[in-house]
Amino acid sequence: MNRLGLGRPSLVRRLIWLALGWSLLVLLGAGLALTAFFRSASLDRFDRDLYEVTQGLYAGTTVEEGEVVAPALTDARALRVYSGRYWQIAEVLPSGRLRALVRSRSLWDTVLDPPADGARRLTTGSTIYYDVEGPLHAPLRATARTVRLLGRAQPVVIMAAEDRSPLDRDARTFAATTAIALLLLGAGLVAAIFVQVRFGLKPLFALQREVADIRGGRAERLEGAYPTELEPLAAELNGLLAHNEEVVDRQRTHVGNLAHALKTPLSVMLTEASRAPGPLAAVVTRQAETMRRQVDHHLRRARAAARAQGPGERTPVAQVLDELGRTLERIFRGEGEGRGVVIEWDSPEDLCFRGERQDLLEIAGNVIENACKFSRGKVRVAAAGAGPQQLTLTVEDNGPGLPAEQREEMLRRGARLDESAPGSGLGLSIVDELVRAYGGGIDLGSSPLGGLKVEITLPRVAF
Repeated sequence: MNRLGLGRPSLVRRLIWLALGWSLLVLLGAGLALTAFFRSASLDRFDRDLYEVTQGLYAGTTVEEGEVVAPALTDARALRVYSGRYWQIAEVLPSGRLRALVRSRSLWDTVLDPPADGARRLTTGSTIYYDVEGPLHAPLRATARTVRLLGRAQPVVIMAAEDRSPLDRDARTFAATTAIALLLLGAGLVAAIFVQVRFGLKPLFALQREVADIRGGRAERLEGAYPTELEPLAAELNGLLAHNEEVVDRQRTHVGNLAHALKTPLSVMLTEASRAPGPLAAVVTRQAETMRRQVDHHLRRARAAARAQGPGERTPVAQVLDELGRTLERIFRGEGEGRGVVIEWDSPEDLCFRGERQDLLEIAGNVIENACKFSRGKVRVAAAGAGPQQLTLTVEDNGPGLPAEQREEMLRRGARLDESAPGSGLGLSIVDELVRAYGGGIDLGSSPLGGLKVEITLPRVAF
């Protein structure tokens, strides 16, 4: 699944990003919900404690001789100045402000303020909860309850408050702990998602490798057992391969039929012309030979094009070069006049041409033979990989070489720059067209040995 980030579209990246985005969204929502629930639950418990304080005050407060008397509470914190636990009993003045009637010792010389929107919310029988600033600017959580006392005409407001800093601190600690836990969970989910996607798409990667094996000539059919979702695709690919093979075989049959249909009349024409010598027979013989060469050339090209389209072809380069080296050294050693050619060749053992052996023999044979003809006794051949999909075949000689302006002309069909050398002049042009049929290329240059350097690019079986 290129397999995260920018670049070409990737199924692996798409699945991972979708799963990751959804998981992070769920984890973020869960973290916020848990933190909010913890804060709400803690605040409810805090408010219930404050409510119990007001209940105790209400239950024990009396009116004696017109004065409000609070009960003796046992909470020691209310006795320490600015301890964080406070209470007071107040009355609402006509101005809407509160006047403390009785208060805890912890308040010392301060009072608890009413809610920000004033005492009008303090109606008889109601209980409200609110946040307020207390002594020493500490944040307080407060509750206020308006009640009527026996023996007093005016209602009073019973209030209790407590420092909420520990509550806020606990909420922050819970939020941080939850965030760390969810981050660890998220990291685990990312790893699990990646493994899940890679494992889930493993059959697809196996299918890709099998197709690459077919294209590289290491297999002929898809043989793997695939899930039900990929089985129809594998069957269709096998059907396509079978159809392509059928098309290639049909093309080869047509090529053979055409060769037979054309060569027989040409042979008859040459035979008849040889029986009646004369100017007309010479013209017929010359043109018939030209037609035969043209037929052979185009049929060879058609066969190469058909082979290049078919998968499964592989030819070890080292074996072909060894065979050609031995054969051509023997041929040029027997030409007389003390002439001999030494062919040095080098190729990795695992380097394979993606095509038929006969085509590689014809390509390499023509080029090496041409080098032998014009060399002064030394020809060097080297084959090497040029990437996972290509190989290069380089042939050099120590002959006179070829000027740059004449190199392109050498690739033209029938071109011969040295009429003293044997041959029809079709060698390099046949090589050029065969190479192009395989999607490769040919380049002519100068060799460090002093002669011509021919570099050919051909398809390679990828490993």
